[in-house]
Amino acid sequence: MKSPPPLQGIRILAVEQFGAGPWSSMLLADLGAEVIKVENPLSRGDIGRHVASEIEGDDSVYFQSFNRNKKSITLNLNHPEASTVLHPLVCRSDCVFNNLRGDLPARMGLDYPSLAPVKRSIVCASLSAFGRSGARAADPGYDYLMQGYAGWMSLTGDPQGPPQKAGLSLVDLGAGALAALGLVSAVMRARSTGVGCDVDVSLFDTALSQLGYVGAWHLTNGFQPRRTPDSSHPTQVPSQLLPTRDGWLVVMCAKEKFYRNLVRILGAPELAEDPRFDSFAQRLKHREELAPLLKERTRTRTTAEWLRLLKGQVPCAPVNSVEEALQDPQVREGCMIVETDHPELGVVRQVAGSIKVSDHAPVHRRGPGLGEHTDQILEDYLEMTPARIRRLRDNGVI
Repeated sequence: MKSPPPLQGIRILAVEQFGAGPWSSMLLADLGAEVIKVENPLSRGDIGRHVASEIEGDDSVYFQSFNRNKKSITLNLNHPEASTVLHPLVCRSDCVFNNLRGDLPARMGLDYPSLAPVKRSIVCASLSAFGRSGARAADPGYDYLMQGYAGWMSLTGDPQGPPQKAGLSLVDLGAGALAALGLVSAVMRARSTGVGCDVDVSLFDTALSQLGYVGAWHLTNGFQPRRTPDSSHPTQVPSQLLPTRDGWLVVMCAKEKFYRNLVRILGAPELAEDPRFDSFAQRLKHREELAPLLKERTRTRTTAEWLRLLKGQVPCAPVNSVEEALQDPQVREGCMIVETDHPELGVVRQVAGSIKVSDHAPVHRRGPGLGEHTDQILEDYLEMTPARIRRLRDNGVI
């Protein structure tokens, strides 16, 4: 018998838009949670529906990449009658999730103090820019801003150039994953205790926490991180980009034996015994002398040739374009491409989630149309009549 999805039976009301929030709930939907996306009919729903849209209407490939496997209802949460729909749905759900500005969940009645009287075990999860308290709670925030605030940009890019952001929205994606983890953890506890809570994750806290060992070094020893040439590691030398005849190679000499293997395969075994380079500490001290010697040799062959020679001896990788990355054999072997049929966009191909469960193969559904499931959910879950649903729609509630 086929095993059920890991999160089957968990229902989440998601008041979300754009990237970080939808990414978070999509991770849960991929694992079998029922995610009901709550969208404002007055603003044509999630703003992500209109990012680089390829069609007329309320959808885009961008939206699809954040919203597969979900349902959508329209509900104007600012309408005086919104609670007549929201609260009955809360009673039938495990969590109310939002990625609103930090001051808005309490104002809109989406936090635990507001919803505990409706359902004591409800979990209220918030993913905001700066959290729900403090001087910046009401400030909007985006991934790019957090990369500046948290020091990421000061660490990224060539030392002689300006600070740079990471090539992807890694703060958004990281915060989304952490929000999903916090949400599920709180739901598990609520199911055993009958008592819910608020869960708060912020973009700022996520970006700051991901300073990790660099932050620990600074806080403990006063370490002052600097940008390093060739996208190199701050302490492990050589762990960096190296030019080849036709592109770039990344090597990661995280162990002494990898360095010795590297210089041997490059045809310069003497660099292993050179007193300037015979230990991690010495190589770090003489980084600027070592790098040109390595580059002189790596330029003599193509990236593919070096990958073949270094395989199994030195951790290494090519610097792929996105096109090349998606054509890597590992993508196919890992079943990392998802295809869904869309009535207007045709076949939408996107990257799959990275969590794999041994006894469950997910069947993916396209992201929902705006309000596609409103009538079904109100009829099936709340037992509303078609006449009442029509009246709510006429009054601008849904």
